[in-house]
Amino acid sequence: MKSSQEHLIDDLIKRIENSIADIEKFSKNSEEFLNRRVAADSWSVLECIEHLNRYNDFYLPEVQRVLAKARPGAPEKFSSGWLGDYFAKSMLPKEKLNKMKTFASMNPIGSVLQISTLNKYLEDLKKWTEILENCREYNLSKLKTNISISKIIKLRLGDTLRVVIYHQNRHLAQMKRVAQSV
Repeated sequence: MKSSQEHLIDDLIKRIENSIADIEKFSKNSEEFLNRRVAADSWSVLECIEHLNRYNDFYLPEVQRVLAKARPGAPEKFSSGWLGDYFAKSMLPKEKLNKMKTFASMNPIGSVLQISTLNKYLEDLKKWTEILENCREYNLSKLKTNISISKIIKLRLGDTLRVVIYHQNRHLAQMKRVAQSV
């Protein structure tokens, strides 16, 4: 019987596999199509991807740093922290998505983006899969990571992984809406 941590990792890997399949479909479109916006103040598909790349540039090294210093030891049950659980659930895609403001450094609007933006994101998704497989050997409730919005707040590694992957799912849903509208 699988532990709750194993279920969490399996769920996150499945979400990434679905994301890879979606991004590979997007890669069949032209750069012009991928750069089109529905409105002047909305993001194109590539801008959504660039936004995720910017977060990956923070979270991939952060998670790798934490794992490099950790000792193996997986628990039977993953236990989410209240703040981490709140952040993770707020990132889940919903039918009527609540808009969230992004930090200026993470806002890609107006960036000149090429297909390489999409290729970088695909590579990052593969790295996340490797990291998640590696996480099976660690206690995701005990390890803590910094978060991108504050140097003071730390989340349990399992919650950080949920936030990152759910955030990606949220923007993939946005990309699909953009692609259908342009």
